[in-house]
Amino acid sequence: MGDSKVKFKITLASDPKLPFRVMNVPQKAPFTAVLKYAAEEFKVPSQTSAIITNDGVGINPAQSAGDIFLKHGGDLRLIPRDRVGGRQ
Repeated sequence: MGDSKVKFKITLASDPKLPFRVMNVPQKAPFTAVLKYAAEEFKVPSQTSAIITNDGVGINPAQSAGDIFLKHGGDLRLIPRDRVGGRQ
């Protein structure tokens, strides 16, 4: 189980064409790394992006990829946000 992988299909929710990326990552990988990689693939800032389920439930990225997969499945959405907690 040490090198088992999980597959995520991450869709860019802000684009009307709904582009997506499929990625296979180790179960033990931190989900923050998955979020960062997906944001870079879509050329959006990872610091202000969030991952949600197709039902709109926010996902705390401070978990392993395997835990996220077990709780929420592999079909997720990336939401880039312009000014989350931004300073004025």
